Amino acid sequence: MLLDATSGQVIASKNPDERVEPASLTKIMTSYLIFQALRDKTLDLNQQVTVSTNAWKVAPGSSKMFLEPGMHVSIDDLLSGLLIQSGNDAAVALAEAAAGSEAAFVQRMNDTAERMGLKSTHFNSPHGLPDPQTYSTARDLATLTSRVIRDFPDLYVRYDHVKSFRFNNITQPNRNRLLWSDPSVDGGKTGHTEAAGYCMIASALRPGAAGQRRLIAVVMGTPSDKVRTAATGMLLNWGFQNYETVKLYAKGQSIGNSTVWKGQQPQVLVGFDRDIYATVPRAWVPRLQKVITHQGPLVAPLTLDSQVGTADVQVDGRTIQSYPIVALQPVEQGGMLSRGWDSMRLWVYGLMKEQPPA
Repeated sequence: MLLDATSGQVIASKNPDERVEPASLTKIMTSYLIFQALRDKTLDLNQQVTVSTNAWKVAPGSSKMFLEPGMHVSIDDLLSGLLIQSGNDAAVALAEAAAGSEAAFVQRMNDTAERMGLKSTHFNSPHGLPDPQTYSTARDLATLTSRVIRDFPDLYVRYDHVKSFRFNNITQPNRNRLLWSDPSVDGGKTGHTEAAGYCMIASALRPGAAGQRRLIAVVMGTPSDKVRTAATGMLLNWGFQNYETVKLYAKGQSIGNSTVWKGQQPQVLVGFDRDIYATVPRAWVPRLQKVITHQGPLVAPLTLDSQVGTADVQVDGRTIQSYPIVALQPVEQGGMLSRGWDSMRLWVYGLMKEQPPA
């Protein structure tokens, strides 16, 4: 699956909603919750964590950063162990530091997945070792990755692009091989179990028509490290070469006025509550059209960002994406006299079976 993180559009996909085992891609959610705790100041990068026996003994023979019981390790080093070395022991240590126990942390993971709208995702551990109750989809994992990058850009950059990490006198490389071969790739995560195969998420940032453009590629279930790396790199290159992202409207940009009935003012400025982008094949860019539809009649009170219409992006008359148009200012309810007058006018329009001005 290939997602344009700027526009939020899926460029290419094959079975994006098929439930799969995420393996170590689970650690993306683990990192999101730790980043959240750092932002909320319930954890600190320099904070020392005492490694528990529970963290040390997790899945002998699996990927680890080689923690030892009783060892004092900073949150900073544990995050490097989690995201660069893919340490399952680091995942458990971080979970215990953030929530007191693995179980409590896993509950937070699932609560967060629900809030993000990851409808086909469930976690049963902070590391993603094989478990029938740990599953996700390519679409959900792409969405999760885009949220990490959007919500915590500084922390994402701090860890995800680092090629190796040395801890406890052991240096381990990042398993994201694209970090060596493609300078535009600045992060992602790999995973592997016998059941899941070789999985990979990679994100790349390259110049585009609307500024820096980010793509996120998700590849699941490949037979080898070499295949997953090649497939992910090819997907990213194909997306950048064949598609373009165009900025259509800016956040807060007014596109005109809409009529308001029963309000303290007769009209309201309308526009967008976010930057609006469209991702299309490069050949389509000159044929893009924007079709504005106003809802009506609008009756006060209106709150800031109330939806008042729709902007459809079309190519050759076919809608490829729709975006909400919102009120850029609140409109309070008018006085009794003006409300009564507007009620009568709306009643007359209804009798005449005409649409009131929008």
